[in-house]
Amino acid sequence: MTEVSGAEALWLLEGSTQGRLVYLQRDLPVIRPARHLWGTGRLVVRTPVAAGSLPPALSYHVDESDAATGAGWTVTATGPYDLVTEPHEVAHYRRALAGWMHGPHDTFLRLRPQTVQGFRLAGLT
Repeated sequence: MTEVSGAEALWLLEGSTQGRLVYLQRDLPVIRPARHLWGTGRLVVRTPVAAGSLPPALSYHVDESDAATGAGWTVTATGPYDLVTEPHEVAHYRRALAGWMHGPHDTFLRLRPQTVQGFRLAGLT
């Protein structure tokens, strides 16, 4: 693994659309699928997670790798977030981010990354 710059990590994150929301619940790690888009220094995440079950800060993880060679990359962004609740904004993100379901566990978050860490994976030897 080779660490990449913060700018390259954000570029990789911006070029993808799907990842995993990662947080602790009762001292156990929880990992849930999510979709995202990057804009104006914020990561907007759509996830099938009940908003009330989330801690004040969380991580979002994205990766991509080639199954045959093992080459790829991984990026993790961590920081506080706001719930997106304004109806016009929710409608916009619902159109922009395909989701798995609509309903009580269709949550939109605006993550403000305080740390972004990325790595390139060289491949199998």
